[in-house]
Amino acid sequence: MKYLSEYRDADIVAQYMDEIARTATRPWTIMEVCGGQTHSLVKNGLLQMLPDNVRMVHGPGCPVCVTPLYQIDKAVHLAENHGVILCSYGDMLRVPGSKHSLLESKAAGADVRILYSPLEAVKIAQENPTKEVVFFAVGFETTAPANALSVLHAQRAGVKNYSILTSHVLVPPAIEAVMNDDDSFIQGFLAAGHVCAIMGVSEYYPLSEKYKIPLVVTGFEPVDLVQGILMVVRQLEKGEHKLENQYSRIVHPEGNHEARKILEQVFEVSDREWRGIGNIPMSGYELRSEFSAYDANIKFDVNIEKVSESPDCIAGLVLKGIKKPHECPQFGKKCTPQSPLGAPMVSSEGACAAYYHFSNMLETIEEI
Repeated sequence: MKYLSEYRDADIVAQYMDEIARTATRPWTIMEVCGGQTHSLVKNGLLQMLPDNVRMVHGPGCPVCVTPLYQIDKAVHLAENHGVILCSYGDMLRVPGSKHSLLESKAAGADVRILYSPLEAVKIAQENPTKEVVFFAVGFETTAPANALSVLHAQRAGVKNYSILTSHVLVPPAIEAVMNDDDSFIQGFLAAGHVCAIMGVSEYYPLSEKYKIPLVVTGFEPVDLVQGILMVVRQLEKGEHKLENQYSRIVHPEGNHEARKILEQVFEVSDREWRGIGNIPMSGYELRSEFSAYDANIKFDVNIEKVSESPDCIAGLVLKGIKKPHECPQFGKKCTPQSPLGAPMVSSEGACAAYYHFSNMLETIEEI
């Protein structure tokens, strides 16, 4: 299949790996921001193929993983105490709140539904006019347009019993937060190609210049990733710091004009709490005041107390690239996908889940 099989070609991957090994003369640490890229790196064995002096660490680009505990608790509260039909993507249901997950609420009788699109939730609201329907809207800039569109669709259709519980986060402020951390040792980034397909690349030029780091917009297939790593290593070896676009077959400099237009119409940028990281200024989306009728926070006025993460969970350090999943004392022991301490162990984009399922870490921790 065009744009798929050729980006999984083992011979091309091997050629890029050889070139990385020839190019890298010093130790370099590179962060891939996106959880989808993390899973591809681990699942395809690319981390083990890299030379020892090129180290990949995993970033905060898993939207489910960075959704704060109190937001999950709020969704659970709405489902259990307000009798709403609570809808979200499948990953979100399995993430633990401070007491339990939405999936456990569903098992206990709450009306919690797994959907593929927020537009399905609008349809459910139309079909159930006597019930309030809430879509738990999480994600980076990639999924935000669909959630914004659901609000516009509900407004135009005169649907009054639909709202969204917004927990959208933005990638560029997360990169800045990682670089501002005193413990950060990141020297270059692979930026998430699907986010840039929506937003374009203009926000990344100032980051590259401010922190003097290479930033390469990269895809998700093995060839994409190793070519992106090579591009970062080349810059590092030359002492350069600029933005490059490896994913040019999908990402255009200006992004998706229509999607950005919808985002600007429905959302405004605001401060946002990130699970395991804390508050990052101007790092999320919230509904504009003219759409307050569709804001579940306003409609239900639920005040949920913020609680601390489990002291046994190092998810924050993993999300900031300071630690790797297998460096957690509870990895594969007290923390498993069946009994997670933190979100990165259950999300399909979580670094801990990737290591648990694909990298044989339980047997080969000392070898990696």
